[in-house]
Amino acid sequence: MKHKIALMPGDGVGPEIIAEGVKVIEKASEVDNFEIEWVKYDNGADKYLETKELITEDTLEEIKKTCEAIYLGALGDPRVEPGILEKGILLKTRFYYDQYINLRPVRLLEGVECPLKSKTAKDINFDIVRENTEDFYVGIGGSVKKGRTKQGLEVLRELYKVKFNLDVDSDTDEVAYQIGMLSRKGCERVIKYAFELAKRKNKTLVTSVDKANVLNNIYGLWRKSFENVSRQYPGIQTEFNFVDAITMWFVKQPEHYQVIVSPNMFGDIITDLGAMIQGGLGLAPGANINPEGISMFEPIHGSAPKYKGKNTINPIATIWAGALMLEQVGRMESAKKIIDAIESVLKEGKVRTKDLGGTNSCSNMGDAIAKRIE
Repeated sequence: MKHKIALMPGDGVGPEIIAEGVKVIEKASEVDNFEIEWVKYDNGADKYLETKELITEDTLEEIKKTCEAIYLGALGDPRVEPGILEKGILLKTRFYYDQYINLRPVRLLEGVECPLKSKTAKDINFDIVRENTEDFYVGIGGSVKKGRTKQGLEVLRELYKVKFNLDVDSDTDEVAYQIGMLSRKGCERVIKYAFELAKRKNKTLVTSVDKANVLNNIYGLWRKSFENVSRQYPGIQTEFNFVDAITMWFVKQPEHYQVIVSPNMFGDIITDLGAMIQGGLGLAPGANINPEGISMFEPIHGSAPKYKGKNTINPIATIWAGALMLEQVGRMESAKKIIDAIESVLKEGKVRTKDLGGTNSCSNMGDAIAKRIE
């Protein structure tokens, strides 16, 4: 059987790390007797600087019709104003395919040193399920000068269309505002995914994250949605954590957590802390998932332009993201082989990139993992 995958190497170190991911996935496909067809798309800084084109709806529609998933390296370039590539490619892709789940496994692998004193691989192994299309990341807001200003804003999703007609009357020099928005359906579908994930992995606890003690309107709806969904899973325990408290407990008692579900902004914050306690950004994969559509898989780190072309970056986050992609397209055994191979190489300790205290290159690490699968 053949799986057709859209390949977006992106910017900075993106092409280097994605090459190692492709190498490892192709080795797994060879061992397990299936085929990957890669369809390369050059969306990124170079194309934007040459053509002023980001990612078009024609490209997104072509991927939707022909591919099963997207494998992304990294986006971001110092030659381009911050936010242009991220909003015009990354967020546009997430919203276009309604990738409403961001999945982040936080797992300390054997052979990796944890920055937390006395914590080992048995202590850090949980999943963060982050809502990926709502909250303060809907991208609507503005600024007004002194006086009266009218502004119309809208949010378009597959689930709904919402318009805000604002009439702002200000007596100060300048006011900036950002609107966060959650919908009941948007909350419930990602919370349900978290409970189903817990059920599939035989987990017994789902933790909800919010800041409902201060932002009661928006996160009050989140809490009600969590309570409604949790009633469908009587065998799974639940709890609420405020976002500031959970950052403390990640450091103090990470072994407590099993599955965490969070609104978009707080999920963005706590997943970076999760990456650090599992050994660093070079070990942190991410998945942007639509369970019924096109999903996108990437490392959570950026494009690291100062390391471009040096062959020194750690490719494990990208390789691990490739394993998550294989899971999504139904190749569970192949995905497990890749993760087992990553852990085996790390545990052995002979091949280590600079961030792990070694001197090996990006391609050395990819070679070692591919060889271990074989």
